[in-house]
Amino acid sequence: MNVGLGLPITDPPSLLSWARRADAGPFSTLGLLDRLVYANPEPLVTLAVLAGATTRIRLQTEVLLGPLRETALLAKQTATLDLMSGGRFTLGVGVGGRPDDHVAAGTDIRTRGRRMDAQLTTLRRVWSGEPYGEGAGPIGPAPAREGGPEVLIGAFAPAALERVARWGDGFLCAAPLPMTDGLFRSVERSWSAAGRAARPRLVAQVNVALGPDDTIEDGRTAIGAYYRFLDDPGHVGLLTTPREIRAAVTAFTGLGADEVMLYCWARDPDQVDRLADVL
Repeated sequence: MNVGLGLPITDPPSLLSWARRADAGPFSTLGLLDRLVYANPEPLVTLAVLAGATTRIRLQTEVLLGPLRETALLAKQTATLDLMSGGRFTLGVGVGGRPDDHVAAGTDIRTRGRRMDAQLTTLRRVWSGEPYGEGAGPIGPAPAREGGPEVLIGAFAPAALERVARWGDGFLCAAPLPMTDGLFRSVERSWSAAGRAARPRLVAQVNVALGPDDTIEDGRTAIGAYYRFLDDPGHVGLLTTPREIRAAVTAFTGLGADEVMLYCWARDPDQVDRLADVL
């Protein structure tokens, strides 16, 4: 079973320590979320820095808000990160549902789904070395992985889930365990109906904080601030004991997850070693 770590966002300079510790441990991936109108570090820039500080572990946006970005530049940035990291980059991508991000980016939140559909088509074309379009040739460099970095699509709505079969390599599910089985099976049905070979890669995500009381409280504060826009942010779960975390990894694996991302919200980098011991 592959288990990755989602990185906290409240202390960006500490992420170098997180990355080096995780690279030396049992973890498969480092993930980093994306917002625009928030105090999080920009994920592509940050993961590029972490790529240089690591040698083995994969690097993943979880998820990058594609419609906020200009497509040609995004194609170049992601191909460059994949190339410079030796093919260790995974583009987790979603539409973004918070109005202030779209206001700041100058994009229309009402058309974010259609915009991302067009982006995914263009990204695949650019990564394969084809010309960008009329009046513009190919955009390099070529990514390390033929055809471009792995693409995981984060989604909840049925129409958005169908994007996985059309453009993705797999599905990134940031839903609670009771919802995950239905979402996984929906993605698999769409995948089969689209005539895709093999099966989609399925990645689950669960929020964790492990350590003394101040670490757990720091995690609760951070996750509460991030999800304050929700009508009921209190329903966002946070696992805080080794038993809960082991049980979650086992349960998601039983549903068919190929990887479970333990998303950390507290800043304490000693959590890397604690979580390694849990595994």
